[in-house]
Amino acid sequence: MWKKKKSGFPGGIHPTDGYDKAMTMNLPVREYWPETVTILTEQSFGGKCSLLVKPGDKVLKGSQIGKPEAFMAAPLHASVSGEVLDVKEVRQQNRMVLSCIIKNEGEQGPDAQKYETEMVSLESYSQEMILAGIRDGGLTGMGGAGFPTHKKYETDKSIDSLLINGAECEPFLTCDYRLMLEQGYGILNGICLLLKASGARKAYLCIEDNKPEAIRSLRRILEAAKQSGKIEETQKLEIRELPAKYPQGGERQLIQAVLGREVPQGGLPADVGVIVSNVGTAKAAADMILGGMPLIQRIVTVTGCVKEPGNYLVPVGTSAKELLTLCGGVTAEKNRIIAGGPMTGPCVASDWTEEEELFYVTKNTSGILVLPDSRQEESPCMRCGGCENVCPAGLTPYAIDFAFREEDYDLCESLYASECIACGCCSYTCPAKRELSVSTRMARDMVKQRMRERAVQKA
Repeated sequence: MWKKKKSGFPGGIHPTDGYDKAMTMNLPVREYWPETVTILTEQSFGGKCSLLVKPGDKVLKGSQIGKPEAFMAAPLHASVSGEVLDVKEVRQQNRMVLSCIIKNEGEQGPDAQKYETEMVSLESYSQEMILAGIRDGGLTGMGGAGFPTHKKYETDKSIDSLLINGAECEPFLTCDYRLMLEQGYGILNGICLLLKASGARKAYLCIEDNKPEAIRSLRRILEAAKQSGKIEETQKLEIRELPAKYPQGGERQLIQAVLGREVPQGGLPADVGVIVSNVGTAKAAADMILGGMPLIQRIVTVTGCVKEPGNYLVPVGTSAKELLTLCGGVTAEKNRIIAGGPMTGPCVASDWTEEEELFYVTKNTSGILVLPDSRQEESPCMRCGGCENVCPAGLTPYAIDFAFREEDYDLCESLYASECIACGCCSYTCPAKRELSVSTRMARDMVKQRMRERAVQKA
Protein backbone atom coordinates (compact mmCIF):
# COMPACT_ATOMS: atom_id res chain seq x y z
CA MET A 1 0.00 0.00 0.00
CA TRP A 2 1.11 3.59 -0.58
CA LYS A 3 2.42 5.49 2.39
CA LYS A 4 0.39 8.45 3.54
CA LYS A 5 1.33 11.75 1.90
CA LYS A 6 0.83 15.23 3.30
CA SER A 7 -1.07 16.52 0.27
CA GLY A 8 -2.55 15.21 -2.92
CA PHE A 9 -3.06 11.52 -3.55
CA PRO A 10 -0.80 8.92 -5.18
CA GLY A 11 -1.24 7.67 -8.72
CA GLY A 12 -3.97 9.02 -10.95
CA ILE A 13 -3.99 9.94 -14.63
CA HIS A 14 -4.83 12.75 -17.05
CA PRO A 15 -7.02 10.89 -19.57
CA THR A 16 -7.94 13.83 -21.82
CA ASP A 17 -6.84 17.32 -22.84
CA GLY A 18 -10.23 18.89 -22.19
CA TYR A 19 -11.83 18.41 -25.61
CA ASP A 20 -14.38 16.04 -24.10
CA LYS A 21 -15.82 18.48 -21.56
CA ALA A 22 -15.69 21.33 -24.07
CA MET A 23 -18.46 19.58 -26.02
CA THR A 24 -21.08 20.51 -23.39
CA MET A 25 -19.60 22.73 -20.69
CA ASN A 26 -20.67 26.00 -22.35
CA LEU A 27 -24.22 24.86 -23.12
CA PRO A 28 -26.89 25.98 -20.59
CA VAL A 29 -29.03 23.28 -19.00
CA ARG A 30 -32.32 22.63 -20.79
CA GLU A 31 -35.41 21.22 -19.08
CA TYR A 32 -37.16 18.25 -20.64
CA TRP A 33 -40.44 16.66 -19.54
CA PRO A 34 -41.27 13.31 -21.20
CA GLU A 35 -44.80 12.03 -21.77
CA THR A 36 -44.20 9.09 -19.42
CA VAL A 37 -41.60 8.18 -16.80
CA THR A 38 -40.50 4.71 -15.76
CA ILE A 39 -39.38 4.92 -12.14
CA LEU A 40 -37.33 1.93 -10.98
CA THR A 41 -37.91 0.49 -7.51
CA GLU A 42 -34.10 0.02 -7.32
CA GLN A 43 -32.42 3.38 -7.83
CA SER A 44 -29.06 1.82 -6.99
CA PHE A 45 -27.86 -1.78 -6.86
CA GLY A 46 -29.32 -3.41 -3.75
CA GLY A 47 -31.50 -0.39 -2.93
CA LYS A 48 -34.92 -1.97 -3.35
CA CYS A 49 -38.22 -0.24 -2.50
CA SER A 50 -41.73 -1.63 -2.28
CA LEU A 51 -44.32 0.35 -4.24
CA LEU A 52 -47.19 2.12 -2.48
CA VAL A 53 -49.22 2.68 -5.67
CA LYS A 54 -50.99 0.53 -8.27
CA PRO A 55 -52.19 1.02 -11.86
CA GLY A 56 -54.97 3.60 -12.09
CA ASP A 57 -53.83 5.62 -9.08
CA LYS A 58 -53.40 9.38 -9.44
CA VAL A 59 -50.15 10.78 -8.05
CA LEU A 60 -48.79 14.27 -7.52
CA LYS A 61 -45.23 15.29 -8.30
CA GLY A 62 -43.17 14.77 -5.16
CA SER A 63 -45.58 12.37 -3.46
CA GLN A 64 -44.05 9.20 -2.01
CA ILE A 65 -44.62 6.09 -4.13
CA GLY A 66 -41.99 3.73 -2.71
CA LYS A 67 -40.97 2.56 0.76
CA PRO A 68 -37.37 1.41 1.44
CA GLU A 69 -36.92 -2.34 1.91
CA ALA A 70 -33.14 -2.55 1.97
CA PHE A 71 -30.17 -0.81 3.60
CA MET A 72 -29.14 0.83 0.31
CA ALA A 73 -32.64 2.19 -0.38
CA ALA A 74 -34.13 5.64 0.13
CA PRO A 75 -37.79 6.70 -0.18
CA LEU A 76 -39.06 6.92 -3.76
CA HIS A 77 -41.21 9.76 -5.08
CA ALA A 78 -43.27 10.49 -8.18
CA SER A 79 -41.21 12.65 -10.54
CA VAL A 80 -44.30 13.89 -12.41
CA SER A 81 -48.00 14.34 -11.68
CA GLY A 82 -50.35 11.99 -13.46
CA GLU A 83 -51.82 8.50 -13.62
CA VAL A 84 -49.98 5.27 -12.83
CA LEU A 85 -50.27 3.38 -16.12
CA ASP A 86 -48.55 0.15 -15.11
CA VAL A 87 -46.38 -1.62 -12.56
CA LYS A 88 -44.09 -4.11 -14.27
CA GLU A 89 -40.54 -5.35 -14.60
CA VAL A 90 -38.30 -3.62 -17.13
CA ARG A 91 -34.75 -4.36 -18.23
CA GLN A 92 -32.14 -2.10 -16.67
CA GLN A 93 -28.51 -2.88 -17.51
CA ASN A 94 -29.05 -6.63 -17.97
CA ARG A 95 -31.32 -6.98 -14.93
CA MET A 96 -35.08 -7.07 -14.61
CA VAL A 97 -36.27 -4.43 -12.12
CA LEU A 98 -39.82 -3.69 -10.99
CA SER A 99 -40.89 -0.22 -12.08
CA CYS A 100 -43.77 2.24 -11.87
CA ILE A 101 -44.83 3.85 -15.16
CA ILE A 102 -46.56 7.23 -14.81
CA LYS A 103 -48.22 9.30 -17.52
CA ASN A 104 -47.12 12.93 -17.26
CA GLU A 105 -49.92 15.50 -17.22
CA GLY A 106 -47.57 18.06 -18.69
CA GLU A 107 -46.70 19.96 -15.53
CA GLN A 108 -43.53 22.01 -15.83
CA GLY A 109 -41.03 23.03 -13.19
CA PRO A 110 -41.79 25.87 -10.75
CA ASP A 111 -40.22 29.32 -10.92
CA ALA A 112 -36.99 29.92 -8.99
CA GLN A 113 -37.48 30.15 -5.24
CA LYS A 114 -35.78 32.48 -2.78
CA TYR A 115 -33.06 30.00 -1.75
CA GLU A 116 -32.07 29.70 -5.43
CA THR A 117 -31.49 33.44 -5.86
CA GLU A 118 -29.98 34.51 -2.53
CA MET A 119 -28.40 33.15 0.65
CA VAL A 120 -31.07 32.52 3.29
CA SER A 121 -31.00 32.28 7.07
CA LEU A 122 -31.07 28.77 8.51
CA GLU A 123 -31.46 29.85 12.11
CA SER A 124 -34.86 28.15 12.46
CA TYR A 125 -33.65 24.79 11.12
CA SER A 126 -32.37 22.35 13.73
CA GLN A 127 -30.06 19.42 13.02
CA GLU A 128 -32.97 17.02 13.63
CA MET A 129 -35.20 18.86 11.13
CA ILE A 130 -32.50 18.76 8.46
CA LEU A 131 -31.76 15.06 9.00
CA ALA A 132 -35.48 14.28 8.76
CA GLY A 133 -35.71 16.23 5.50
CA ILE A 134 -32.70 14.42 4.03
CA ARG A 135 -34.24 11.07 4.95
CA ASP A 136 -37.82 11.82 3.88
CA GLY A 137 -36.71 13.51 0.65
CA GLY A 138 -35.08 10.32 -0.62
CA LEU A 139 -31.67 11.96 -1.03
CA THR A 140 -28.86 9.77 -2.31
CA GLY A 141 -25.32 10.32 -3.51
CA MET A 142 -25.65 11.81 -6.98
CA GLY A 143 -22.08 11.34 -8.12
CA GLY A 144 -21.43 7.67 -7.40
CA ALA A 145 -23.15 4.51 -6.18
CA GLY A 146 -26.33 6.20 -4.94
CA PHE A 147 -25.75 5.54 -1.23
CA PRO A 148 -28.63 6.95 0.90
CA THR A 149 -27.48 10.35 2.18
CA HIS A 150 -29.14 10.16 5.60
CA LYS A 151 -27.11 7.07 6.51
CA LYS A 152 -23.90 9.08 6.13
CA TYR A 153 -25.14 11.87 8.39
CA GLU A 154 -26.78 9.67 11.04
CA THR A 155 -23.40 8.40 12.22
CA ASP A 156 -22.17 7.94 15.78
CA LYS A 157 -18.67 9.05 14.71
CA SER A 158 -17.35 12.51 15.57
CA ILE A 159 -17.33 14.55 12.34
CA ASP A 160 -15.12 17.63 12.07
CA SER A 161 -15.01 18.17 8.28
CA LEU A 162 -17.57 18.11 5.47
CA LEU A 163 -16.27 17.79 1.91
CA ILE A 164 -18.59 18.73 -0.95
CA ASN A 165 -17.40 17.04 -4.12
CA GLY A 166 -17.53 19.35 -7.12
CA ALA A 167 -14.42 17.88 -8.76
CA GLU A 168 -16.30 16.10 -11.57
CA CYS A 169 -13.08 14.46 -12.71
CA GLU A 170 -14.79 11.87 -14.95
CA PRO A 171 -14.16 12.73 -18.63
CA PHE A 172 -17.04 14.05 -20.80
CA LEU A 173 -19.41 14.79 -17.90
CA THR A 174 -20.32 18.43 -17.20
CA CYS A 175 -23.64 18.10 -15.32
CA ASP A 176 -22.06 19.14 -12.00
CA TYR A 177 -20.19 22.01 -13.65
CA ARG A 178 -23.38 23.45 -15.14
CA LEU A 179 -25.16 22.99 -11.81
CA MET A 180 -22.43 24.96 -10.03
CA LEU A 181 -22.51 27.66 -12.68
CA GLU A 182 -26.30 28.02 -12.85
CA GLN A 183 -27.44 27.12 -9.31
CA GLY A 184 -24.73 28.59 -7.09
CA TYR A 185 -27.10 29.94 -4.42
CA GLY A 186 -28.99 26.66 -4.20
CA ILE A 187 -25.77 24.70 -3.81
CA LEU A 188 -24.29 27.00 -1.14
CA ASN A 189 -27.55 27.06 0.84
CA GLY A 190 -27.60 23.27 0.59
CA ILE A 191 -24.02 23.02 1.84
CA CYS A 192 -24.90 25.16 4.84
CA LEU A 193 -27.78 22.77 5.59
CA LEU A 194 -25.52 19.73 5.30
CA LEU A 195 -22.95 21.45 7.52
CA LYS A 196 -25.55 21.81 10.28
CA ALA A 197 -26.67 18.22 9.74
CA SER A 198 -23.11 16.87 10.04
CA GLY A 199 -22.12 18.87 13.11
CA ALA A 200 -18.75 19.52 11.44
CA ARG A 201 -16.63 22.54 12.23
CA LYS A 202 -15.90 23.34 8.58
CA ALA A 203 -17.10 22.57 5.06
CA TYR A 204 -14.93 22.54 1.93
CA LEU A 205 -16.42 22.88 -1.55
CA CYS A 206 -13.82 21.06 -3.66
CA ILE A 207 -13.52 21.96 -7.36
CA GLU A 208 -10.84 21.10 -9.92
CA ASP A 209 -8.97 24.03 -11.46
CA ASN A 210 -10.28 23.23 -14.96
CA LYS A 211 -13.59 24.87 -13.94
CA PRO A 212 -12.47 28.48 -13.33
CA GLU A 213 -15.82 30.11 -14.15
CA ALA A 214 -17.65 28.00 -11.59
CA ILE A 215 -14.98 28.75 -8.98
CA ARG A 216 -15.21 32.51 -9.61
CA SER A 217 -19.01 32.52 -9.53
CA LEU A 218 -19.28 30.55 -6.30
CA ARG A 219 -16.53 32.57 -4.59
CA ARG A 220 -18.29 35.79 -5.52
CA ILE A 221 -21.54 34.56 -3.92
CA LEU A 222 -19.77 33.22 -0.84
CA GLU A 223 -17.68 36.33 -0.23
CA ALA A 224 -20.74 38.57 -0.47
CA ALA A 225 -22.55 36.35 2.05
CA LYS A 226 -19.59 36.40 4.44
CA GLN A 227 -19.28 40.18 4.26
CA SER A 228 -22.96 40.59 5.07
CA GLY A 229 -22.44 38.59 8.25
CA LYS A 230 -26.08 37.46 8.20
CA ILE A 231 -25.54 33.77 7.45
CA GLU A 232 -23.44 32.25 10.22
CA GLU A 233 -22.77 28.98 8.37
CA THR A 234 -20.97 30.73 5.49
CA GLN A 235 -18.13 31.64 7.87
CA LYS A 236 -17.33 27.92 8.11
CA LEU A 237 -17.36 27.30 4.36
CA GLU A 238 -14.29 27.39 2.13
CA ILE A 239 -13.94 26.83 -1.61
CA ARG A 240 -10.88 24.66 -2.23
CA GLU A 241 -9.37 24.65 -5.71
CA LEU A 242 -7.64 21.38 -6.62
CA PRO A 243 -5.40 20.40 -9.56
CA ALA A 244 -7.24 18.48 -12.29
CA LYS A 245 -6.33 14.82 -12.00
CA TYR A 246 -8.44 11.68 -12.28
CA PRO A 247 -9.85 10.32 -9.93
CA GLN A 248 -9.77 13.49 -7.83
CA GLY A 249 -13.47 13.01 -7.04
CA GLY A 250 -13.04 9.63 -5.36
CA GLU A 251 -14.01 9.88 -1.68
CA ARG A 252 -10.70 8.61 -0.33
CA GLN A 253 -8.65 10.60 -2.84
CA LEU A 254 -10.55 13.80 -2.04
CA ILE A 255 -10.04 13.33 1.69
CA GLN A 256 -6.35 12.71 1.18
CA ALA A 257 -5.92 15.69 -1.17
CA VAL A 258 -7.79 18.21 1.00
CA LEU A 259 -7.17 17.03 4.56
CA GLY A 260 -4.12 14.77 4.28
CA ARG A 261 -5.96 11.92 5.98
CA GLU A 262 -6.04 8.31 4.82
CA VAL A 263 -9.17 6.22 5.34
CA PRO A 264 -8.09 2.91 6.93
CA GLN A 265 -8.49 -0.42 5.14
CA GLY A 266 -12.12 -1.48 5.29
CA GLY A 267 -13.07 1.85 6.84
CA LEU A 268 -15.36 4.71 5.91
CA PRO A 269 -14.75 8.49 5.68
CA ALA A 270 -16.53 8.89 9.03
CA ASP A 271 -13.73 6.85 10.64
CA VAL A 272 -11.40 9.81 10.02
CA GLY A 273 -13.98 12.43 10.97
CA VAL A 274 -15.21 13.26 7.46
CA ILE A 275 -18.43 13.13 5.44
CA VAL A 276 -18.28 13.51 1.66
CA SER A 277 -21.31 14.56 -0.43
CA ASN A 278 -21.74 15.54 -4.07
CA VAL A 279 -22.72 19.08 -5.13
CA GLY A 280 -25.89 17.64 -6.63
CA THR A 281 -26.79 16.18 -3.26
CA ALA A 282 -26.25 19.58 -1.63
CA LYS A 283 -28.64 21.19 -4.12
CA ALA A 284 -31.14 18.38 -3.53
CA ALA A 285 -30.95 19.07 0.24
CA ALA A 286 -31.89 22.70 -0.38
CA ASP A 287 -34.69 21.65 -2.74
CA MET A 288 -36.22 19.39 -0.10
CA ILE A 289 -35.70 21.33 3.11
CA LEU A 290 -36.10 24.87 1.78
CA GLY A 291 -38.28 24.15 -1.24
CA GLY A 292 -40.33 21.20 -0.05
CA MET A 293 -39.53 19.06 -3.11
CA PRO A 294 -37.88 15.64 -2.75
CA LEU A 295 -35.21 14.29 -5.10
CA ILE A 296 -37.16 13.75 -8.33
CA GLN A 297 -35.02 15.52 -10.96
CA ARG A 298 -31.39 15.66 -11.96
CA ILE A 299 -29.12 17.01 -14.69
CA VAL A 300 -27.85 14.43 -17.20
CA THR A 301 -25.01 15.04 -19.67
CA VAL A 302 -25.76 13.56 -23.11
CA THR A 303 -22.59 13.65 -25.16
CA GLY A 304 -20.07 11.94 -27.39
CA CYS A 305 -21.11 10.75 -30.84
CA VAL A 306 -24.48 12.51 -30.92
CA LYS A 307 -25.59 15.32 -33.24
CA GLU A 308 -26.36 17.87 -30.52
CA PRO A 309 -24.68 17.16 -27.16
CA GLY A 310 -26.04 18.93 -24.10
CA ASN A 311 -27.07 18.89 -20.46
CA TYR A 312 -30.71 18.22 -19.62
CA LEU A 313 -32.66 18.62 -16.38
CA VAL A 314 -35.03 15.66 -16.46
CA PRO A 315 -37.38 13.84 -14.07
CA VAL A 316 -36.21 10.54 -12.61
CA GLY A 317 -37.49 7.77 -14.90
CA THR A 318 -36.78 9.51 -18.22
CA SER A 319 -35.83 7.15 -21.05
CA ALA A 320 -32.18 7.26 -22.19
CA LYS A 321 -33.33 6.39 -25.70
CA GLU A 322 -35.65 9.39 -25.64
CA LEU A 323 -32.84 11.72 -24.57
CA LEU A 324 -30.56 10.47 -27.36
CA THR A 325 -33.36 11.08 -29.86
CA LEU A 326 -33.78 14.58 -28.40
CA CYS A 327 -30.09 15.17 -29.14
CA GLY A 328 -30.54 14.25 -32.79
CA GLY A 329 -29.49 10.60 -32.50
CA VAL A 330 -26.10 8.87 -32.62
CA THR A 331 -23.56 9.65 -35.33
CA ALA A 332 -21.44 6.49 -35.15
CA GLU A 333 -22.82 3.25 -36.59
CA LYS A 334 -20.28 1.21 -34.64
CA ASN A 335 -20.78 2.51 -31.13
CA ARG A 336 -20.87 1.84 -27.43
CA ILE A 337 -23.50 3.40 -25.16
CA ILE A 338 -22.19 4.16 -21.67
CA ALA A 339 -24.39 4.90 -18.65
CA GLY A 340 -22.27 7.56 -16.95
CA GLY A 341 -18.67 8.41 -17.77
CA PRO A 342 -16.10 6.42 -19.78
CA MET A 343 -13.91 5.45 -16.81
CA THR A 344 -16.51 4.00 -14.45
CA GLY A 345 -19.79 3.79 -16.37
CA PRO A 346 -21.05 0.40 -17.61
CA CYS A 347 -21.51 -0.27 -21.32
CA VAL A 348 -25.25 -0.87 -21.82
CA ALA A 349 -25.27 -1.48 -25.59
CA SER A 350 -22.93 -1.99 -28.55
CA ASP A 351 -23.69 -1.05 -32.16
CA TRP A 352 -26.99 0.44 -31.01
CA THR A 353 -29.41 1.09 -33.87
CA GLU A 354 -31.68 3.52 -31.95
CA GLU A 355 -34.50 0.96 -31.82
CA GLU A 356 -34.42 -0.87 -28.48
CA GLU A 357 -34.71 0.82 -25.09
CA LEU A 358 -31.45 1.36 -23.21
CA PHE A 359 -32.13 2.29 -19.58
CA TYR A 360 -34.05 4.78 -17.44
CA VAL A 361 -32.57 7.73 -15.57
CA THR A 362 -32.13 7.12 -11.85
CA LYS A 363 -31.12 9.50 -9.07
CA ASN A 364 -27.44 8.77 -9.71
CA THR A 365 -27.44 8.79 -13.55
CA SER A 366 -24.86 11.44 -14.42
CA GLY A 367 -24.56 10.93 -18.15
CA ILE A 368 -25.35 9.11 -21.38
CA LEU A 369 -22.20 8.78 -23.44
CA VAL A 370 -21.88 7.48 -27.00
CA LEU A 371 -18.38 6.41 -28.00
CA PRO A 372 -17.08 4.91 -31.25
CA ASP A 373 -16.48 1.19 -30.82
CA SER A 374 -12.74 0.53 -30.64
CA ARG A 375 -12.51 -3.06 -29.43
CA GLN A 376 -8.98 -4.35 -28.98
CA GLU A 377 -7.78 -7.81 -28.07
CA GLU A 378 -5.87 -8.39 -24.87
CA SER A 379 -2.16 -9.24 -25.00
CA PRO A 380 -0.08 -11.01 -22.33
CA CYS A 381 1.02 -8.83 -19.42
CA MET A 382 4.52 -7.42 -20.05
CA ARG A 383 5.19 -6.61 -16.35
CA CYS A 384 5.71 -2.91 -17.10
CA GLY A 385 4.25 -1.85 -13.76
CA GLY A 386 2.26 0.98 -15.32
CA CYS A 387 -0.97 -0.05 -13.60
CA GLU A 388 0.78 -0.05 -10.22
CA ASN A 389 2.16 3.46 -10.79
CA VAL A 390 -1.23 5.01 -11.57
CA CYS A 391 -3.39 3.14 -9.04
CA PRO A 392 -4.71 5.79 -6.61
CA ALA A 393 -5.32 3.09 -3.98
CA GLY A 394 -1.68 1.96 -4.13
CA LEU A 395 -2.49 -1.56 -5.36
CA THR A 396 -0.76 -3.87 -7.84
CA PRO A 397 -3.58 -4.56 -10.32
CA TYR A 398 -1.59 -6.91 -12.54
CA ALA A 399 -0.80 -9.17 -9.57
CA ILE A 400 -4.44 -9.14 -8.41
CA ASP A 401 -5.49 -9.95 -11.98
CA PHE A 402 -3.24 -13.03 -12.07
CA ALA A 403 -4.39 -14.16 -8.62
CA PHE A 404 -8.07 -13.76 -9.52
CA ARG A 405 -7.72 -15.67 -12.78
CA GLU A 406 -6.09 -18.49 -10.80
CA GLU A 407 -8.91 -18.30 -8.24
CA ASP A 408 -6.36 -17.68 -5.50
CA TYR A 409 -8.62 -15.54 -3.32
CA ASP A 410 -6.30 -15.74 -0.31
CA LEU A 411 -3.64 -14.01 -2.41
CA CYS A 412 -6.20 -11.48 -3.67
CA GLU A 413 -6.96 -10.62 -0.05
CA SER A 414 -3.30 -10.33 0.89
CA LEU A 415 -2.85 -7.97 -2.07
CA TYR A 416 -5.57 -5.69 -0.60
CA ALA A 417 -8.00 -6.24 -3.47
CA SER A 418 -10.75 -5.11 -1.08
CA GLU A 419 -9.45 -1.53 -1.41
CA CYS A 420 -10.03 -1.26 -5.18
CA ILE A 421 -12.17 1.80 -6.02
CA ALA A 422 -12.92 0.61 -9.59
CA CYS A 423 -11.71 3.89 -11.11
CA GLY A 424 -10.41 2.27 -14.30
CA CYS A 425 -6.94 3.88 -14.22
CA CYS A 426 -5.23 0.48 -14.53
CA SER A 427 -7.14 -0.54 -17.66
CA TYR A 428 -6.66 2.91 -19.20
CA THR A 429 -2.88 2.85 -18.86
CA CYS A 430 -2.29 -0.84 -19.71
CA PRO A 431 -0.35 -1.14 -23.02
CA ALA A 432 -1.51 -4.77 -23.32
CA LYS A 433 -5.17 -3.61 -23.22
CA ARG A 434 -5.98 -6.00 -20.38
CA GLU A 435 -9.28 -5.46 -18.54
CA LEU A 436 -7.51 -5.06 -15.22
CA SER A 437 -10.25 -2.89 -13.75
CA VAL A 438 -12.86 -5.61 -14.34
CA SER A 439 -10.84 -8.43 -12.78
CA THR A 440 -9.64 -6.29 -9.86
CA ARG A 441 -13.19 -5.14 -9.12
CA MET A 442 -14.43 -8.74 -9.23
CA ALA A 443 -11.59 -9.76 -6.92
CA ARG A 444 -12.60 -6.94 -4.56
CA ASP A 445 -16.19 -8.15 -4.46
CA MET A 446 -15.10 -11.75 -3.85
CA VAL A 447 -12.75 -10.75 -1.02
CA LYS A 448 -15.43 -8.60 0.63
CA GLN A 449 -17.90 -11.48 0.39
CA ARG A 450 -15.39 -13.77 2.12
CA MET A 451 -14.87 -11.15 4.82
CA ARG A 452 -18.62 -10.92 5.43
CA GLU A 453 -18.94 -14.70 5.62
CA ARG A 454 -16.14 -14.88 8.19
CA ALA A 455 -17.79 -12.15 10.24
CA VAL A 456 -21.09 -14.08 10.24
CA GLN A 457 -19.34 -17.27 11.33
CA LYS A 458 -17.69 -15.47 14.25
CA ALA A 459 -20.97 -13.88 15.38
